[in-house]
Amino acid sequence: MTVSSQTAKTPGQAAHEAETLSPPQQDVLWDMEEHFWTSGADNARATTATDAVMIFPYPPGILQGDHIWTHLRERTGWRSVVMAERGIMRRGEIAILTYRASAEKPDVPIFQALCTSTYLHDEDRWLRISHQQTTVT
Repeated sequence: MTVSSQTAKTPGQAAHEAETLSPPQQDVLWDMEEHFWTSGADNARATTATDAVMIFPYPPGILQGDHIWTHLRERTGWRSVVMAERGIMRRGEIAILTYRASAEKPDVPIFQALCTSTYLHDEDRWLRISHQQTTVT
């Protein structure tokens, strides 16, 4: 078997090449991310992998698995979120969203953070496998 050097790629080379998501695919991910903030812990759990990792401003810090849902049940209820400075990239079955969040809920100052969420495309659906929030002061 002969492989052309122009088309053959090593795994390392392929990892450096960005793929694109169609506008409808991007819309699906951004809608999931907005609902992660505004639709409560049950919705977030339904779109998140069982062994996901999330990093929130301390406390609580780094959470994984069921510990995430204990935290989110106590701290959900965002009325709205604005996601600015949006970025999205895809490598194979992984998509990463980056953005600046401004979230609000009653009787709490507006929460501002730099955020990233990583999604895995698994069996025709996207699942969040990680999320991080870094507070903007």
